[in-house]
Amino acid sequence: QVQLVESGGGLVQAGGSLRLSCAASGRPSEYVMGWFRQAPGKEREFVATISRSGSRTDYTHSVQGRFTISRDDAANTVYLQMNSLEPEDTAVYSCAARSALNKLAYYTRLDAYYYWGPGTQVTVSS
Repeated sequence: QVQLVESGGGLVQAGGSLRLSCAASGRPSEYVMGWFRQAPGKEREFVATISRSGSRTDYTHSVQGRFTISRDDAANTVYLQMNSLEPEDTAVYSCAARSALNKLAYYTRLDAYYYWGPGTQVTVSS
């Protein structure tokens, strides 16, 4: 089992940047990691995912070219670098994990993940 804790959220102006961190307990190298977000009044949605190897990633269309997911298993941390932030990016951002035998596998579906962090608030002002 893995426990996840996010940090790095906050208030930023449109066009600014934030880097979210997700600290994981256990053996995070055994897990596919993902970032999801939930805006007020909306359902939680997929943002980004990274394979166990770190060599494969995927993003939702609206953040491609602006967000970058990465992992540092030695530090037990997954990151989400968010650049050129827009007011539409305002949401609670949560990281998620699931085990996988295939080091190249990654998942975009919310229901594919077993473990979730409590989330961190990101607010982008216009």
